[in-house]
Amino acid sequence: MNFLQELFFGAPGSFSGGVAHSVMILSLVIGTGYILGKIRVAGISLGVTWILFVGIFFGHFSVTLDANLLSFIKEFGLILFVYSIGLQVGPRFFAAFKAGGLKLNLIAVGSIFLSVLIAVVLHLVSGLPITTMVGILCGAITNTPGMGAAQQAYTDATGAAAPDTAMGYAVAYPLGVIGVILVILLLRVIHRIDPKKEEAAARDAGSQDGQVGTLTVEVTEENADGKTIRQIRPKNAPNFVISRILRREGGEVELVRDDTVLHNGDQILIIASSADLPAIAALFGKPGKLDLKTQAKGHLVSRQILITKNELHGKSLGHLNLQGNFDVSVTRVNRAGVDLVAENSLHLQIGDRLTIVGSEDAIRQAEKILGNSIKRLNHPNLIPVFIGIVLGCILGSIPIPIPGIPYPVKLGLAGGPLIVSILISRFGPDCRLVTYTTESANLMLREVGIALFLASVGLGAGDGFVETIVNQNGFIWIVYGALITIIPWLVMGFLGKRVFGVNYYTLIGVLSGANTNPPALAFSSEQTSCDAPAVGYATVYPLAMFLRVLTAQLLVLIFL
Repeated sequence: MNFLQELFFGAPGSFSGGVAHSVMILSLVIGTGYILGKIRVAGISLGVTWILFVGIFFGHFSVTLDANLLSFIKEFGLILFVYSIGLQVGPRFFAAFKAGGLKLNLIAVGSIFLSVLIAVVLHLVSGLPITTMVGILCGAITNTPGMGAAQQAYTDATGAAAPDTAMGYAVAYPLGVIGVILVILLLRVIHRIDPKKEEAAARDAGSQDGQVGTLTVEVTEENADGKTIRQIRPKNAPNFVISRILRREGGEVELVRDDTVLHNGDQILIIASSADLPAIAALFGKPGKLDLKTQAKGHLVSRQILITKNELHGKSLGHLNLQGNFDVSVTRVNRAGVDLVAENSLHLQIGDRLTIVGSEDAIRQAEKILGNSIKRLNHPNLIPVFIGIVLGCILGSIPIPIPGIPYPVKLGLAGGPLIVSILISRFGPDCRLVTYTTESANLMLREVGIALFLASVGLGAGDGFVETIVNQNGFIWIVYGALITIIPWLVMGFLGKRVFGVNYYTLIGVLSGANTNPPALAFSSEQTSCDAPAVGYATVYPLAMFLRVLTAQLLVLIFL
């Protein structure tokens, strides 16, 4: 029976107890956590957070792994998690930042300020060493890079280690997770959230910049009569496409080209951003009474075609000249769930979904050029993932000097990869870099990352966890951590919704990002099928990570 002893507690003399032992313990913790995560009480489940608590349970009974191995697994899992988030939200990140990013980051900064203020007050009132309090602060906001930065700052300043920082982190971390989940549910009650209505509002708000609408317009303007589309289009006009026309004398609905001549009384179908439609319609006339999409039935059809050929990645719609070559009209492009107006200058990406109008035969011919092969998209493209992680690690390791502070700060192994993944997913196609990953592949990468992260944190915190709580006033530490976790969430959660008017699902993503809290984001994302929590999280995370790491180091250096 020695083999069972070695599997559960490790083989003597081997690194981390042996490969089989390490893999089995990780798998047991993660598998058991996911099983428990399926349990619902009153319709509520803690989801993947159970992995953390199962890890603490195993660690308490000394069923754990080597500390160095746990540190690697924890950081690598966190990198995978945040990188997959960046790939998902990157195409929408900058649009979301323009639309309301300043407001969201102000909410995040308010949450950060409150948590630091509470930590300083507790330190001054309780007399607890600042190294322990910073550990509690980092655990309460689940910020591992901040804890590491604080420990390094203390070591650089004194030449000694600060083990109480890690212990404070471990004691406060579990309630930092469970407390946030409870506040998320409490905010839903306080704001009387109707999940279906709020989710619908989040989808509308999230796609506002890219939301594309259609409008039938009757040509009545003298400036449009007798002129081509190309002649009427102003140089600085918003992007729009005119796909179909019904002549005033009747007949069949026809496709529109840039050289199509318009006449008063013609009915045209305009596709543009919903916000721009009224202004664009005014260039041509007044809203028409017909629906040209239904009028075209039997003659023109509309199909969605996937871009799956690598050689098309980064090329513009105008370069393909689908209208001239195949007599079809591209009316819109769906990218990562966002509709874009099909302008000639728009550069295509692998995975884009083109809405094409034309005859059945013409669309089939265009389809051969574009690919439309789901099988090709299912093949994972790992080059940008691992190259991006390399660049992210480099960026996260760059020291950033701050005037008046003796030691530089760093973005760390979470902030660096997140920023790089956002930039690669947004600007990679401009450099002919294929960054497309299927939704299932992205979700798998994210789930594996968060599972490894939570399991390693739990296994590392389990040893000595109960002893600290029972014999070293750990209960008081838990209370301190709870105050740091809950108060900023409640205050900014109330202000964010009632004062700033932020959507509930976006708000809980923002607060999760302000706390740099991956488990909170995972739980928030489980509450809705829209990506509002992930967009909110990614919008504030880079600034929040920098401020969290900076403030952790400043607290140690100021109150040392």
